[in-house]
Amino acid sequence: MTDYDEQRLAELIRLLPPPPEAWARAAQELPRARATIDELVQRAEADAEFRRALLADLEATLELTGIEPSRSLVVALRRRLDTV
Repeated sequence: MTDYDEQRLAELIRLLPPPPEAWARAAQELPRARATIDELVQRAEADAEFRRALLADLEATLELTGIEPSRSLVVALRRRLDTV
């Protein structure tokens, strides 16, 4: 394997095409989504009634709390709730 210094790596990266717009948008939204998931999991841990509501009908409970139940958010939240 060839060793590259930072300068050469930067030159090679500049040659790459720009990422698809959807990738860039997803990367910008990721920190907010993670924070939302963390907040909901903490609330579910602290509030048994809220946890029951989330587990019974995740999408409806998210809508009631003012959160858009996007597919990616629902999938990630289900994964987190299964491990709690």
